[in-house]
This record gives sequence, structure tokens and C-alpha cells, in this order.
Amino acid sequence: MNVLSLVKLQSVRFICFSLLILALPTFIAEGYLLNVFVFVGIHTMLAVALNLLLGYAGQISLGQAAFFGLGAYASGILTATHEWNPWLAMVVVAAAVGTLAFAIGFPILKLKGHYLAMATLGFGIIVYILFNEAVELTGGPSGFPGIPNLAVGSVTFDSDLKNYYLIWGIALVTILLSVNLVNSRIGRGLRAIHDSEVAARVMGVNVRLLKVQVFALSAVISSVAGSLYAHTMTFVSPTSFGFNFSVELVTMVIIGGLGSIYGSFLGATLLTLLPELLRAFQDYDIVVYGLLLIFMTMFMPGGLVRGIPDLFQRFRSREGRGAADA
Repeated sequence: MNVLSLVKLQSVRFICFSLLILALPTFIAEGYLLNVFVFVGIHTMLAVALNLLLGYAGQISLGQAAFFGLGAYASGILTATHEWNPWLAMVVVAAAVGTLAFAIGFPILKLKGHYLAMATLGFGIIVYILFNEAVELTGGPSGFPGIPNLAVGSVTFDSDLKNYYLIWGIALVTILLSVNLVNSRIGRGLRAIHDSEVAARVMGVNVRLLKVQVFALSAVISSVAGSLYAHTMTFVSPTSFGFNFSVELVTMVIIGGLGSIYGSFLGATLLTLLPELLRAFQDYDIVVYGLLLIFMTMFMPGGLVRGIPDLFQRFRSREGRGAADA
């Protein structure tokens, strides 16, 4: 497939996906279910951000919830306490979180494998403790209320339908930019790093800098998602940004498909809807996520985005063999 055909295919795929997302509210009555799909949009952004780091660059992170939480809390504090414009706060916070990620990325991304996982986990735990202990700033375990809704002129995003189109509008832009990124020279460099850092260096890729850059980009996207979450909920608490949520994000990426932007959407959708079916398990949902990870790595290592077509192909092959035997 030549470059022009690939661009056309990607464009058609994105247009079809966008039309499906934008038309979805016409089939869902405004209420609880539409609110769930608002969070699917936020989780899709987070899963795309982590997939750029984990699925394309091959760098594991167990602290992604920390960047999500920093975006949420910082936007909430600047707007509710210091009366900043929410849009300005979102941009400034995203830049600050990206700078922080860039700074800590240089020492952290020297590590590999489980050492890298432990380092990012440690960062996530530090941020989580900060949210709990800085009571005067964050409200501590009780949470931080009074965060204003986002608004454009006289239009305030204070309903599920308005929030749906706002968040999915930003999520679609994130997906479009990510698709273009992974199909660019930078994306080829990320895949080369994923396959072999030594080979990537030989081919002229600045491995260390590119890993830090994608780590910072992932943090920026997560920060924006956190700001959207804060202004949608108008309340944030530390429990939303703990270790369990980082594991959930990794599960979304693996279930959807490593190295697949649209797979991130599938994983985010499944893992956002699944807790509604697991309420009876209460605190054991993390066990279910672990079992899902084991099942996916054993039977669908490519995730849903590749596993579902493979299942159809196997089914058709069996039908073909059955017809031939008959």
C-alpha cells in the first residue's frame, strides 16, 4: 500500500469514526448512559496517551494517573481558588505538567523493564500522597469542591449532552493528531525504539530524547483529560487518581490493542462500561482487571482491534474446511 492510499484509508476511517461518535447521542437518551460515554471520551484520551508511550515506544508507565490527577487538581485550584479563566488554566497546567514530565523523564527513562515500572509507580504514589496530605491546598481525602464548569461565551457546559460534545470534540482532535504522529517519521522512530533501541540508534534515532518527548506528550494529553474531568465533575478527590486507576489504564491499552489508536477507544469503552457490571464485586474489580489481562495476553495478544478480526477469520476458515469435508 503506497503512502497516498494509506492517507486516504486513515482519513476515511477517522471520518467514519467521528460521524459515529457525533451521532451517538441521537440514539441515547440524556441521562446516566450518556454521562458514562462522557467518561469514555476522557478515558479514550488517557488510553491514547498511554498507548503512545507503551504501545508505540514500548515504555511501561504505572504512574499515568498522577499526570491525570495533576491536571485535574491544578485546574481546579487555579479556577476555584484563584479565579483563573478555566481555558487559560487548562493550557498553563498542561504546559507545566509537560515540563515536569520532560524533567523527570530524563532520569526515569534511563531505566528499562520492571525498573521503569517501579520508578513510574513511585512517582504516582508520591503524587497520590501529596493529594491526600496537602489538606489546605487540595482538601485532602475529603476532596476539592466548587470547580466551575467550562464555558464559551454565554454557553456553559453544564449538561451531559454539552459535556459529551465538548469532551469528544477534544478527544477526536487528540485521536487525529495521534494518528498523524504515529504515521509520521516520529512514529516510525517510536516503533523502532519499541523493537530495538540499539537498532534505532544505529539508524540515527535520538532514542533518549524521543522517549522523553513522547513521555512528556503523554503527560500533556493526560493533563488535559484531567482538566476536562475536573470541570465536568466540578469536584475531585484523591481516590480517582490512585494506583488502581493506573492499572486500569494499562488494562485499557492492552485489551484495546498495543500500538493501535482506535484500539485505545475499544479498551476505554469496555473498561468504562465494565465497572457498571461489576458493582457487586466492589473492591475486587482490580482482580477482574488482572484476569482480563491474563486472558488477553494468552488468547488475544494483539488486543480487541486485532483479536476480533482474527476470530472471524478463524471462524470462516473452519466453515470453509467444514464445507470442503462435506
